[in-house]
Amino acid sequence: MPKMKTKRAAAKRFKMTGTGKLKRNKAYRRHILTKKSPKLKRNLRKATIIDASNDKNMKKILPYI
Repeated sequence: MPKMKTKRAAAKRFKMTGTGKLKRNKAYRRHILTKKSPKLKRNLRKATIIDASNDKNMKKILPYI
């Protein structure tokens, strides 16, 4: 069986935490920021953990991360 390939686009967007969960950045912080509240923009800065429903698919496309 050949080695599995990592999806490079996903590898650039996700990092593994120490407990084995995948960490991601939040969306909606690229442009049109004038109408968004400072509180929303501040909360969008923080990274978050991917949802459990996506966990199986993410482990498949990121086998070595």
